Amino acid sequence: MGKIMQLIDLNNRNILVTGGTGSFGKAFIERVLTTSTPDRIVVYSRDELKQYEMQQALRQKFPKEKLHALRFFIGDVRDQDRLRMAMRGMDFVVHAAALKQVPAAEYNPMECIKTNIMGAENVIAAALDNDVEKVVALSTDKACNPINLYGATKLASDKSFVAANNLVGRNRRTRFSVVRYGNVIGSRGSVVPFFAALAKQNADIPITDERMTRFWITLEQGVDFVLSSFPIMQGGEVFVPKIPSVNIMLLAQVLAPNCKTYNVGIRPGEKLHEVMISVDDAYITVDLGSRYAIEPAFDDFARKSLTETMGATRVPDRFSYSSDTNHDVLDADGLRRLLAEAGF
Repeated sequence: MGKIMQLIDLNNRNILVTGGTGSFGKAFIERVLTTSTPDRIVVYSRDELKQYEMQQALRQKFPKEKLHALRFFIGDVRDQDRLRMAMRGMDFVVHAAALKQVPAAEYNPMECIKTNIMGAENVIAAALDNDVEKVVALSTDKACNPINLYGATKLASDKSFVAANNLVGRNRRTRFSVVRYGNVIGSRGSVVPFFAALAKQNADIPITDERMTRFWITLEQGVDFVLSSFPIMQGGEVFVPKIPSVNIMLLAQVLAPNCKTYNVGIRPGEKLHEVMISVDDAYITVDLGSRYAIEPAFDDFARKSLTETMGATRVPDRFSYSSDTNHDVLDADGLRRLLAEAGF
């Protein structure tokens, strides 16, 4: 992912994570508890069983004094009143809650819209009402030039968080930004544990298309990326990490070298390659070394460009960041190292 920028200091601060019992939420909260001493860290999610299991797991890993800051709130991002209550006194919010499964979203579109779009609006409203300092929303490569409902809802969410800065005015501190990255190795629903499980059974591996490529990032890298985006955000940016691409056939060969493969075709709403920055956004995209940032096309809050504050450079005309034309493509050894880093 390139050199990691400075991570935000969360000592004596108050943090809330929506979707806090998900793969990212758990990794993020463990990192914060390991490296910082926050006043409060709130896990906001709607599944009481997952919260109970997370509490038990954290009690095995951390001493009691570390867990005094931890709070578990049952709540849905669809419920603005509950969000408003949970965000009282918060300094930072990470919005990780979403419905993410592409086929499920295609089959249940309104449920995805209610959580991913209306939920985003509720997070924004609650953060503004509570004068939260900074909000970072997690996005996905599928939000760029979306062809499926999940990607379309996340694009709408991204647009809402970027535009929310225009609602703040110049005399309030709240700022909103977005982080957008690719597939997370080992997250729930990821193809990596699926292929690994099939390999243990010596079963055949289903391949959607032999040409398919994807961006890949580990959970720890994703946590680093969020923590290092907080200090540099001014509001309105969509931060995109520089991460490697992998061909699906290579992934199958490394994870299941003794298994045969068979073609099942691309699923509804699925792309052959993923794009994180489109040609249409090149004119507002800057290069920060370890990452790109898509800056807001307009603003009403006297924001300075990252070219002024961080020494960023403008990307070339007609630039795009796609998994099939990415310069950082992993070979078998590089993929093995990345998988080992993620615990596979």
